[in-house]
Amino acid sequence: MNLINADLHCHSVVSDGTLEPEALALRAKANGVELWALTDHDEIGGQRRAAAAAREAGLDYLTGCEISVTFADTTVHIVGLGFDADDPALAQGLAATRGGRAARAQEMSDSLAQVGIKGAYEGALHYVGNPDLISRTHFARYLVEAGVCGDTHEVFRRFLTEGKPGFVPHRWARLGDAVRWITQAGGIAVIAHPARYKFTPTEEYALFTEFMGHGGRGVEVVTGSHSTAEQVKYADTAVEFGLLASRGSDFHSPGESYTDLGALPDLPGRLTPVWQALQERVQRA
Repeated sequence: MNLINADLHCHSVVSDGTLEPEALALRAKANGVELWALTDHDEIGGQRRAAAAAREAGLDYLTGCEISVTFADTTVHIVGLGFDADDPALAQGLAATRGGRAARAQEMSDSLAQVGIKGAYEGALHYVGNPDLISRTHFARYLVEAGVCGDTHEVFRRFLTEGKPGFVPHRWARLGDAVRWITQAGGIAVIAHPARYKFTPTEEYALFTEFMGHGGRGVEVVTGSHSTAEQVKYADTAVEFGLLASRGSDFHSPGESYTDLGALPDLPGRLTPVWQALQERVQRA
């Protein structure tokens, strides 16, 4: 079961990806994915389309989303897998989490204008499939289009991150709320790409401890932004904490993402894959 090609983290135009859910399903299938989940940011509006497209493509499917939370003054992402996409408490929680993005986006635009980059809000809107989910990624695409930066990776080196023009913090959901929404809807909560948060060892231990205290059960070990050394580190973390291991590319766009759908290394064999605990939740092709 460890060796199936599961990709349980990617994004569509419903949040900040560039492909429709149907195109993602076809791309996943073409790349050899056997079990897929669409995990749009703070939004489950694409789940019905994704599940139908997966069935049409011959892919097994798990419901998914990626919820933004604030922990230790840092934005942390929690992936939910295998939940009931019609759960009202989950839907209400995600709607509340999305609620400050528009005002934040205008502040980001104002900050960029102060360094001579005009019209960034309107430019970013051209890339938004869902205006409620306007994000830094949409601004990054506009800055590339406008010739300010050569690619989105350069954008995030020069702009939109803490201490740089265009950065505006946002208070997201609380960790316990996000985990509870997922678990009460029948799913499993997973800490996404933990290496990206740059926590101290003490802060990271606190994150994992509190996460598990709220009922979180998984960690993303193999993901597009993790190096080989980071995969080993978080495999050890999964064993230490007794967590299920997840695997997902975090694919957003053919021209931007570190890793394509389905192109990840296998999970280390000593780990228990998260999909083993979700067999009854898999929507079979």
